[in-house]
Amino acid sequence: MIHEHPQRIRPLANDYVKVYESPDAARVYAYSPGIAVLPSGRLVATMDMTGPGIDDIPGPKRVIEHGYLWFGKVFVSDDSGRTWTHKTDFPFMHARPFVAGKSLYVLGHCNVLMIIRSDDDGETWSEPVALSESQVWHQAPSNVHYAKGNIYLVMERITSEVEGWPVSVMAPVLMRGNVDADLTVRDNWTFASEMIFRDTIPDSELDWFGAPFLPTKRGETLYLNPKRKTQSMGWLETNVVQFVDDTHYFYDPSGRTFHLWMRANTLSTGYGAIAKVVENDDGTMTTMLETAPSGRKMVFIPLPGGQMKFHILYDEPTKLYWLLSTQATDSMTRAELLPDDRFWTPNNERHRLQLHFSKNCIDWCFAGIVTMTDSALQTRNYASMAIDGNDLIVLSRSGDERSVSAHNGNLITFHRIHDFRGLVY
Repeated sequence: MIHEHPQRIRPLANDYVKVYESPDAARVYAYSPGIAVLPSGRLVATMDMTGPGIDDIPGPKRVIEHGYLWFGKVFVSDDSGRTWTHKTDFPFMHARPFVAGKSLYVLGHCNVLMIIRSDDDGETWSEPVALSESQVWHQAPSNVHYAKGNIYLVMERITSEVEGWPVSVMAPVLMRGNVDADLTVRDNWTFASEMIFRDTIPDSELDWFGAPFLPTKRGETLYLNPKRKTQSMGWLETNVVQFVDDTHYFYDPSGRTFHLWMRANTLSTGYGAIAKVVENDDGTMTTMLETAPSGRKMVFIPLPGGQMKFHILYDEPTKLYWLLSTQATDSMTRAELLPDDRFWTPNNERHRLQLHFSKNCIDWCFAGIVTMTDSALQTRNYASMAIDGNDLIVLSRSGDERSVSAHNGNLITFHRIHDFRGLVY
């Protein structure tokens, strides 16, 4: 018999509070958890939902991704996340809450960019406002960054139609707005220039790197077998990183450079993608690739869980970047041999959330498993996090034994990591 070691890793926050539970796990799915902490101490959570049973759910639904009806919800908590109260619904998806000035905003898309605002800590909300026209956008509730009196965040524009998952034609667009401006007004945002993965990264030149790991066909869906398919390489679900350590190779003393840390669809695990945005003298912003000290262009970087949506936060007291991501345990089983409860390709495991810290966003130290299940079907994934005093709070896209698949979960769960800075070693 194998005995459990007394120093075996144990989850930091396996217990959870249900923020939202689907009324019909087989037909209504819960997605896109976003979380923010208000100056008052109130917590704000957002999520969205769809599925074949969405017609039976009241809400301001719109046809968005994959031709399905979607809409989102806002919840608040005034007791540190022990209980949650529903405040409003919104007719868009992929939303994140954030504070700017004295206002609370929720930004997402229903193909075009959409935003709502609250001036009373989420009690009442403005009507939804479009920030773009005749475009198709994407993203997940990734981080926001504050610098020089501005807020910076990324949404991704889908620049053309392709068969299947359009990550090869996504352009991550850094958006900048003054925190004291009315950010429901389009003219109060500056959008960086666009750079598209397919037009920038010549995948034919990536020999010796093993990317893509599984066969792909550019611009098309390729079936490995009747149950498993691959899509073209690409990037998505972008976080904003700014380096403030003047010893860092990527440090910009002018403070005008912002790095984009992205999920990389390479069909393998442990890699992310990067680019950077530089602010120009006239206030415009230009997106470009990073260049290593050797003179070589950089796209892929080591990143634990970079194969799945992740979340990065910079913590000033520790001067460390904290990474919440998905831990892979079984990406080398051949696709045709995967069990039925495993979603999509072998690198798409979704039932463990892990926490790392880093001084430079390249070298990551393992801090712990945040939450996990014993079943690939009962997922903990696509999580967002925020710093709440001495704690990290986490909002996860989750599922239990009733879930239809690892992708289509039925829960949004709240987790708290107490005294997270004490994990540093």
